[in-house]
Amino acid sequence: MPTRQMTEDDPLEDFEARTVTVDGVAKVVHVSGRGPAVIVLPEMPGISPQVARFARWVRAAGFTVYLPSLFGRDGAVPQVEEGTAVMERACVSAEFRAFGANRTSPVTQWLRALARRAHEECGGPGVGAIGMCFTGNFALTMVLEKSVLAPVVCQPSLPLDDPAGLEIAPDDLRAVADRLDRDDLTVLAYRFAGDKWCRAQRFAAYTEALGDRFVGRVLPDSAANPTPAPFFAEVVASPHSVVTAHLVDGAGEPTLAARDEILAFFTERLAR
Repeated sequence: MPTRQMTEDDPLEDFEARTVTVDGVAKVVHVSGRGPAVIVLPEMPGISPQVARFARWVRAAGFTVYLPSLFGRDGAVPQVEEGTAVMERACVSAEFRAFGANRTSPVTQWLRALARRAHEECGGPGVGAIGMCFTGNFALTMVLEKSVLAPVVCQPSLPLDDPAGLEIAPDDLRAVADRLDRDDLTVLAYRFAGDKWCRAQRFAAYTEALGDRFVGRVLPDSAANPTPAPFFAEVVASPHSVVTAHLVDGAGEPTLAARDEILAFFTERLAR
């Protein structure tokens, strides 16, 4: 895979930008690769060069990547002013439930339909999904779609006002737990120990709800990239994005090991 500068906007020229309409709602989805489908959900404030890099790693591992544009400017380096404006708009959007626990964001209905369509297009046993930050829990809710077999939850940040809260309605959470047990599925999850947006209480709540079906990994703060993009340095202001903004791309790095574990998880579940 060619080396790209993470400090420059990414044109995403190696992805096909498709307009996907579900129930009258149209969104751009960047698609690339061959093999079973994996849906890579962007983190706040959008599809950054680091998110695109991770999507390319998934593609290189033998999958078709579906990268939906949910907010922000696609390919943009996360800057402070622009990123803050995107986050503020998302927090009041009807598609997301940024505040208040025990509620499911409406956008997950659209994402579940996207997973169903991706499975129809790509075949294979099923679909993988990874959510990050603002979209972290969405990958878990997508388990309500039967094609989703490999959910990964990275630094789930919602709800913003309750460190121990979960961004999913109680009935949906019970249905997810039943599906995990019934189909012998697990959920991989990642956070940094000192992440102020995704604290230990949230992982404890997931464990209480899902038991050993929830496999949580906690990385030391020392493993985080110390010089992320401005939005992450100044607004996020703590170790946060395990496989994107705070990943250190070097041999032996814990964040790179997390990336490899995720890719292996997709391969185990989807490349049968």
